[in-house]
Amino acid sequence: MKKDKLLWADDEIDLLKPYVLFLEDKGMEVVTVCSGQDAIDCCKEQNFDIIFLDENMPGLSGLETLSIIKELDPNVPVVMITKSEEESIMNQAIGNKIADYLIKPVNPNQILLSIKKNLHKNRIITQATTSGYQQDFSKISMQINDSFTTDDWKEVYKKLVYWELELENSDASMYEMLKTQTLEANRLFGKFVKRNYQNWIEGASSRPLMSPDLFKQKIFPLLDNEEQVFLILIDNFRLDQWRVVKDLLSEDFTFNEDLYYSILPTATQYARNAIFSGLMPSQIEKMFPELWVDEESEEGKNLNEEPLIRTQIERFRKKYTFSYHKVNDSTFGEKLLNNFNQLDKYQLNVIVLNFVDMLSHARTESKMMRELASDEAAYRSLTRSWFRHSTTLELFRKIASKGSKVIVTTDHGTIRVNNAIKVVGDKNTNTNLRYKLGKNLAYNPKEIFEIKDPESVGLPAPNISTKYIFALNEDFFAYPNNYNYYVSYYTNTFQHGGVSMEEMMIPLITLEPK
Repeated sequence: MKKDKLLWADDEIDLLKPYVLFLEDKGMEVVTVCSGQDAIDCCKEQNFDIIFLDENMPGLSGLETLSIIKELDPNVPVVMITKSEEESIMNQAIGNKIADYLIKPVNPNQILLSIKKNLHKNRIITQATTSGYQQDFSKISMQINDSFTTDDWKEVYKKLVYWELELENSDASMYEMLKTQTLEANRLFGKFVKRNYQNWIEGASSRPLMSPDLFKQKIFPLLDNEEQVFLILIDNFRLDQWRVVKDLLSEDFTFNEDLYYSILPTATQYARNAIFSGLMPSQIEKMFPELWVDEESEEGKNLNEEPLIRTQIERFRKKYTFSYHKVNDSTFGEKLLNNFNQLDKYQLNVIVLNFVDMLSHARTESKMMRELASDEAAYRSLTRSWFRHSTTLELFRKIASKGSKVIVTTDHGTIRVNNAIKVVGDKNTNTNLRYKLGKNLAYNPKEIFEIKDPESVGLPAPNISTKYIFALNEDFFAYPNNYNYYVSYYTNTFQHGGVSMEEMMIPLITLEPK
């Protein structure tokens, strides 16, 4: 293994000989110099893994030396060592992107810790993370097998997402073990949903918070308490994606994190309309036929969201004022920010952000986007980049400055599909890959979740013999004609509409401004 190469600049370097011997005994190569200029000359001739600089040296000071070294090699970690506890010196050092700041007297273990933190942190964290997951593996397996309630399953899913983020940069074998465990969890979760879903829709005591309950149980109570609320719905937003943007908001907000369950199909037309109306899809169709758009219609499936919100507010005899905004691109986002002060007059401001859904669709259709978002980690990274560099982060900061509460949620999640299941339908069958409805569907009932009586689960039935079928696990539906092309095109794409933890258990975050 290659030795770590260390440069140490101090005008009293001879007094530090015991430290140098200690580090050499730990397998490091240590180069010592007595001045800032000597340190700069060394950096011009050699590459170092880490540099230690005394701040108070004759000639060039440590801060002056640091500035020049950073011009020569911006990426080398530099540790400042000083007797001074002056805040101004600390600020200058931090401003010049030091890796660490140590105040004399220091001991050898402090030096060693700083080296480990800056050179070996990722390897040490990876080893500890791998060990932690190995120890937790059996516990999670038991937790999966012993999950009998919706809350049990939420805890399982949160645990799996935690380890997915922790193991993201670990060795492939650990990550594959986690994926296998997640597959098994989704298999059992699918069975759990098949056993219980109809009871939930019929109002059983075991029913979790679901799409139609969101306004009544989470938003109306805040408005009744005379609080201004921003409901920000990010289409296609999963728990893991929330976790990677959360820190961007932590300076401005505190968080109350939860999950709730999307209705089936886990698709915008059904789940989001259920949120905004407070009704199941079949109820919307009957009560507000002019606002329901069926599968066969060429009309956009989510064009009536604002009037649906209004119907729910009126149905509960509330007098809230509200605004509705849909942000499809940066132009809409800039316009919303420019007119932000106009939102003061509304008690409720509903904002739909469509980027993540657009990313999901673009990844399916574009080879370049598949390369950019090749797996879940890359998909999360693109989500974070959008959140940070679009108008979204500024929107949250403006809300925080107003002192308003924010509820961040979504209508459904998404899952990366890998296994095709054959299904046959007529020309009127819908195109979604994770759910199908029709009157002439042919399929293997053992492979899917089948709803023969749509009304019993709150779904509209265009025909008396209409059935709904839902894909489970990582499956997707493919037609027999042109089968191989269809399968190769859609394998490894992110889809939604079916039954999985990722699609059904979705973030519900209440943000309080600091």
